[in-house]
Amino acid sequence: MSRPDLNLLVALEVLLAEESVVGAARRMRLSPSAMSRTLARLRETTGDPLLVPAGRGLVPTRRALEIRDRVSQLVQDAEALLRPAGEVDLAALARTFTVRAGEGFVETFGPDLLARVAAAAPEVRLRFVQRLDRDSGPLRDGSVDLDVGVVGAGTGPEIRAQALFRDQLIGVVRAGHPLSRGPVSAAAYAAGHHVEVARHAPAGHAPGPIDGALEQLGLEREIVAVVSGFSTAIALARTSDLIASVPERHTASVRAGVHGFPLPLPLPGLTVSLLWHPRVDADPAHRWLRGQVRDACAHQRQLMGRAGHPEDARSEDAASSAE
Repeated sequence: MSRPDLNLLVALEVLLAEESVVGAARRMRLSPSAMSRTLARLRETTGDPLLVPAGRGLVPTRRALEIRDRVSQLVQDAEALLRPAGEVDLAALARTFTVRAGEGFVETFGPDLLARVAAAAPEVRLRFVQRLDRDSGPLRDGSVDLDVGVVGAGTGPEIRAQALFRDQLIGVVRAGHPLSRGPVSAAAYAAGHHVEVARHAPAGHAPGPIDGALEQLGLEREIVAVVSGFSTAIALARTSDLIASVPERHTASVRAGVHGFPLPLPLPGLTVSLLWHPRVDADPAHRWLRGQVRDACAHQRQLMGRAGHPEDARSEDAASSAE
């Protein structure tokens, strides 16, 4: 029995990711006709149609869905195996890294991170995507290289995590708002109208730690608007009497012109971590990028430390020495 052409694995991975012959051809720098012929060979080799017409597009068959993750993993493992070991030549490194992070991270830490990367590796590109949940699937299937956020129940047990910094929720109101004129009590905070950030609630509002802390005090807040991101919540608070509750450090660069105050509630802090899959743990280029992210966060921590947040310096000094 003849051995299958393993080059077909790369084409199969791209076809299943794009679900489009034209899109796959573009990624592989082939003509659509050549990509179509490759799909025909894959169908003959696997004995399955793999992609079938649906309206004006293509959809994967059940067999294609079953093997998609395995194919992606095989291709990534092969790329890692064939990649030269040892120190990486940053000046010649030409890769695109996908970084998944919550809203505010790019605005606050992105400029410094991009400057560091460009100075050392001018051919490296960073692609930022929104972190809408804590599922480890994108790290597992390789569609994301690095994840930045809070470790949660959806984080796989195999995922590597390293603490970057501590964050905390603060209240945000417009300049001149009654809550901007002095210490804020829990009762005064609860009495206002609130804008809440909820990315996944299908309707209404899902109670969170703030509501639980208020309930312990016999208080309840009135949420009059629900938005999908912190920047939007801050924008509404800036031009109305609404109160937004947002992470302090993640939103540092988008809170110009508003008043922030500590929430008068016993809320735990948030540990923001850097997460990656163990298969890239020893990849020199990936390891270098992880260091750049840590350095960018540490630099911003130093700026905040000078502004009166010394606890951030302690937490990130420990993180930067862990790898």
